[in-house]
Amino acid sequence: MKILCIFLTFVFTVSCGPSVPQKKTREVAERKRECQLVRGACKPECNTWEYVHYYCDVNPCCVVRDCQKPIINKITTKLYRK
Repeated sequence: MKILCIFLTFVFTVSCGPSVPQKKTREVAERKRECQLVRGACKPECNTWEYVHYYCDVNPCCVVRDCQKPIINKITTKLYRK
């Protein structure tokens, strides 16, 4: 009898699960956290120097573009004199 009660408790607990609003709230919180991990911010509009990484709920996750210095290969020439 105890096993039956434990089994039914488990089945009812698992079948209910989190409600839809709780699930959506959790997903939004995860997206905001991921946005912060890439050093971004969830805001209504991105500036020109930012790009949209993905969307946090309704607002985009704006990440600052990395300024990378151009790679300059040094050209070394040797002058040979005869």
